Amino acid sequence: MDKIAIDKELRENAYPGRGILIGRTPDGTKAVTAYFIMGRSVNSRNRVFVTEGEGIRTEAFDPSKLSDPSLIIYAPVRVLGEKTIVTNGDQTDTVYEGMQKGMTFEQALESREFEPDAPNYTPRISGILQVANGKFEYRLSILKSNAGDPASCNRYTFSYANPAAGEGRFIHTYKCDGNPLPSFMGEPKRVQVEGDIDAFTNLLWNSLNAENKVSLFVRYIDIETGMYETRIVNKNER
Repeated sequence: MDKIAIDKELRENAYPGRGILIGRTPDGTKAVTAYFIMGRSVNSRNRVFVTEGEGIRTEAFDPSKLSDPSLIIYAPVRVLGEKTIVTNGDQTDTVYEGMQKGMTFEQALESREFEPDAPNYTPRISGILQVANGKFEYRLSILKSNAGDPASCNRYTFSYANPAAGEGRFIHTYKCDGNPLPSFMGEPKRVQVEGDIDAFTNLLWNSLNAENKVSLFVRYIDIETGMYETRIVNKNER
């Protein structure tokens, strides 16, 4: 699989939906994760990311316009010791609570399926980074309907040990815009990771479709120390 430029990938897709990127900086010293949300409806666009503990949660920008919180209000990022969990829904809590009980990432997600939002049946995408003692590895998961048939749930997990410097993997909910929205297909895309946290945050944010983008979270984690920096960008500013 060829490595692609993440800015070009985003600019050429007006609606990838929600996306998770995990990788490593070019100098190899930091683990990188990014999560963004987009929206087409007033309800979906009426959101911001806010910090919650070591993670983040979504919140209604204007509570008076919140019509259905069920699939849009959740904690996309939570931290459990040396593990950082990033997902596009409340399965963040499922993974967090399952791993507290000794489950693996995959075992915790066995209790979940794609979102119940017919006819899209939005995939649940999830990632987990483990940074400890100078080592870094990560996994990505997607739970999706069987080609739009909700009778079956297809589960895929991708594991990356000792990730290469200067690259990452990118997975998103929708292949592109449409009605119904077509689900992401195939293996997570191999993409370039470049620059410091501010440069990379700006690159991602400026590459997302201006009309549909809502919020972006980026975190750089030092692989030796576990210390991290975070950036949050919201289209709706308070």
